[in-house]
Amino acid sequence: MQWRALVLGLVLLRLGLHAVLWLVFGLGPSMGFYQRFPLSFGFQRLRDPDGSGPVGPPGGPAWLHRPRRGTEGRLETPSEPGPAPGPGVCGPAHWGYALGGGGCGPDEYERRYSGAFPPQLRAQMRDLARGMFVFGYDNYMAHAFPQDELNPIYCRGRGPDRGDPSNLNINDVLGNYSLTLVDALDTLAIMGNSSEFQKAVKLVINTVSFDKDSTVQVFEATIRVLGSLLSAHRIITDSKQPFGDMTIEDYDNELLYMAHDLAVRLLPAFENTKTGIPYPRVNLKTGVPPDSNNETCTAGAGSLLVEFGILSRLLGDSTFEWVARRAVKALWNLRSNDTGLLGNVVNIQTGHWVGKQSGLGAGLDSFYEYLLKSYILFGEKEDLEMFNAAYQSIQNYLRRGREACNEGEGDPPLYVNVNMFSGQLMNTWIDSLQAFFPGLQVLIGDVEDAICLHAFYYAIWKRYGALPERYNWQLQAPDVLFYPLRPELVESTYLLYQATKNPFYLHVGMDILQSLEKYTKVKCGYATLHHVIDKSKEDRMESFFLSETCKYLYLLFDEENPVHKSGTRYMFTTEGHIISVDKRLRELPWKEFFSEDGERDQEEKFVHRPKSQELRVINSSSNCNRVPDERRYSLPLKSIYMRQIDQMVGLI
Repeated sequence: MQWRALVLGLVLLRLGLHAVLWLVFGLGPSMGFYQRFPLSFGFQRLRDPDGSGPVGPPGGPAWLHRPRRGTEGRLETPSEPGPAPGPGVCGPAHWGYALGGGGCGPDEYERRYSGAFPPQLRAQMRDLARGMFVFGYDNYMAHAFPQDELNPIYCRGRGPDRGDPSNLNINDVLGNYSLTLVDALDTLAIMGNSSEFQKAVKLVINTVSFDKDSTVQVFEATIRVLGSLLSAHRIITDSKQPFGDMTIEDYDNELLYMAHDLAVRLLPAFENTKTGIPYPRVNLKTGVPPDSNNETCTAGAGSLLVEFGILSRLLGDSTFEWVARRAVKALWNLRSNDTGLLGNVVNIQTGHWVGKQSGLGAGLDSFYEYLLKSYILFGEKEDLEMFNAAYQSIQNYLRRGREACNEGEGDPPLYVNVNMFSGQLMNTWIDSLQAFFPGLQVLIGDVEDAICLHAFYYAIWKRYGALPERYNWQLQAPDVLFYPLRPELVESTYLLYQATKNPFYLHVGMDILQSLEKYTKVKCGYATLHHVIDKSKEDRMESFFLSETCKYLYLLFDEENPVHKSGTRYMFTTEGHIISVDKRLRELPWKEFFSEDGERDQEEKFVHRPKSQELRVINSSSNCNRVPDERRYSLPLKSIYMRQIDQMVGLI
């Protein structure tokens, strides 16, 4: 027994020596607890999960020279910024600095995100995301339906504010048409809940009407309601039924008819406008209000083409796509001749820019998004040409910081708000809507820059457990403190994971899920954060929480979802509604095009532009199956498909 005691003593002595060395000198042996994860907030170069090479295009993006850049790539501010930190120096050059930790070294993020994401944890997060949706949806149906939204704190429904027509925050969105139910239809399908999807569709068909004395914003009604009706219609009529049996017995295209009815009620917005840019609001019964505002934002007027275009191509009626495309072209033609940028607010009668700020957030965001997505769906070459030109102007004038995302001196890249005519910096804040942009960059293959910008927004989320509506990057503090459960960061996280398959983005999604559960869950749903610091709440759950936020979180963790496995290519609208991308949407059902002056276009077909009185005739008709009058309608002709995005969506 003595030899055993001797061996045990030697082992204990050795362990004790290692412990002393570990504590005093840091020389003890590694126990394997802290293997480094490839992405840190000090911005090492992100590598593939297997460590084989950098994520993104070979060699990274090659940016053109961008004016108004400080020395060494400093972010420009109206005040004196001081010298930029040198290489390896901790400070504002690292987005981790926004978290208060200096953004250096093997910090908590590297330790936390080391290794893979276990399948069991992934399934747990998928179920948590589904449970989040079910909790919000069930409470809406129990306490709010048929009203538009749920007040989750007091478990009541919410509709338009009839007592205060000027309350645009409510009345622009809520039209007294069961908004949350309509907006959530395709989320039910994506989650495979066929019985509830079928029940919800029947409820919409039997109870929802647009013959209401409601004045709504054209943009919100289009993306939330029209887009959802079209998405659900496509899911029901898909012969492949990838999400399970989502067919409706005796379905006779009712959702498509409803979409047409709504779109017809929105058409008066495009009448009596000298520029072709629509009025921002219409009354669903009476048309444009007599006291209507002549000013509208670029995103609101220029982000109708996807939904209107799908409707036109499903109906064989070019009216809707024509008016939406005319608005896009009108805005495009008003861009600055010097910078190529657009402003954020325009007068629809004069074409004068009332708001000259150019950025990627509120007022402009989805305009850029729909230039690209319209091309993906419809294959019109001019849409891609406009997007490419806009993206180049964004890189030239809005992008500040060092050339490469993950290396070099100076600040990491950031997209700022500038004057559309001069490119001069206008302020030092960005808003949470801009968090959509990394996802858009994924769609065009600019993955490395997407990684960098996404990390900036995630750093803000980590600090507050939410994204403040506005964040001042100079002061490193929120300017506007509320968070209405927006989906943009989740959307970009999902798309970046699909592009890179890096488990880092699963950890990001888990953080977001846990933050939402911890800070926004209340008695009957999930509530808007009034203040991201003290976590006080507002009694409102906007419809996009179910249609987008929960959907993207669920898809992030559901690797086997038909969206990823069915072989069908899908695209999401700006409201998160899923649309299958196929050749049918790239075909023009109408054949002849006639012009007012009788001249033929470059492809020897006539083009005609309908006059306002013709739009009123169209507006008076509710026949969904009528044959389009070729003398009244026009669209740019189908053009050559650009190979880059065609290959991405698998059409050639």
